Amino acid sequence: MVPTSVPDNTSTRLLSLDFFRGATVAAMILVNNPGDWGNIYAPLEHAEWNGCTPTDLIFPFFLFIVGVSIAYAMGSKKTDPSAHNQTILKALKRALILFSLGLFLSLFPKVFTDPAGAFQQVRIPGVLQRIAVVFFISSIIFLKNSERNIFRILIILLAVYWALMTFVPVPGVGYANLEKETNLGAWIDRGVLTEAHLWKSAKTWDPEGIFSTIPAIATGLFGILVGVYLKRKDIDAATKIAWLFSAGCGAVVLGLLWNLQFPINKSLWTSSFVLYTGGLATIILSLCYWIIDVNQYNRFTKPFVVYGVNAITVFFLSGLIPRIFAMIHVKNSTGSEITLQSWLYLPFSSYFSPINASLAWAVTFVLFWLIILWVMHSKKIIIKV
Repeated sequence: MVPTSVPDNTSTRLLSLDFFRGATVAAMILVNNPGDWGNIYAPLEHAEWNGCTPTDLIFPFFLFIVGVSIAYAMGSKKTDPSAHNQTILKALKRALILFSLGLFLSLFPKVFTDPAGAFQQVRIPGVLQRIAVVFFISSIIFLKNSERNIFRILIILLAVYWALMTFVPVPGVGYANLEKETNLGAWIDRGVLTEAHLWKSAKTWDPEGIFSTIPAIATGLFGILVGVYLKRKDIDAATKIAWLFSAGCGAVVLGLLWNLQFPINKSLWTSSFVLYTGGLATIILSLCYWIIDVNQYNRFTKPFVVYGVNAITVFFLSGLIPRIFAMIHVKNSTGSEITLQSWLYLPFSSYFSPINASLAWAVTFVLFWLIILWVMHSKKIIIKV
């Protein structure tokens, strides 16, 4: 039985949102830190190109959550036009910090040993960089537009991106296509950023490139619309959950139908991918809201909430620590020098099969950060970026 009312959460943190954010970041750290990149269970890898694995859901879920958070954090500012400029400046400051943190991860540690070379070859796009851009642009759209206009902008972004990617001939190729190196987005990224500043594993295209950030903004807007609806006080909780769940299912179906012509693809962030992942995120958040905020079943949430309230902090540090481990060299039992990461991994590779050792390392890394975040949470330490 779903209660018809729920305590007003518009002025406090939405626990289900912190839970969802924390689970998403913990999953992100899990898939980003296997012990051995050559031994990974299939669900913990990205799809080779078209398609969607559980790992492919993590980043769009986070951008969706960014959108929901914007609706909650800036809702009161939206109704006061005199506060818009100050709010936008704060959003810009935060976006610049996020973008700079992402660039630092791309530069580290080479920036300390070869600064000139590091900047000449630094990858400019990245996860934190995309979060920064989506956050800033989505914030402006939220502040300056009604919910109806936000919905229209979302649809326009998806439709325009689809039309450009599937109908505009790619210079030098002669036809529109959705292949890795010859699609329109890859051509734009090479032209603007040059190959020196693209994803090091490819150098000819980037999964967080410039052009594919357009539909990524639509993912943020999707989250904003869900957040605005969740905040409404004139609708009871049962109705909210029913409509959100239904809307999420509808978006998933539309995404799967569009997939027949415009394949679901994370690297291209296709319009079908936006609908499919946004729909799944809406379904999950509505269920979390029903269980945690409405029915108050929240005893199990703390491990994820401690991740959620310091999400960007732990994501940044969890990306930094492995780089530091790779810089430090120690001697193994034979006297040979190996990296600290390899030395720490030896017990895992000794007691488990290669693929389970890789997973055990990733799980241990998640638990390591959980302990740190738990202590921070108990001392009410929240590092805001």
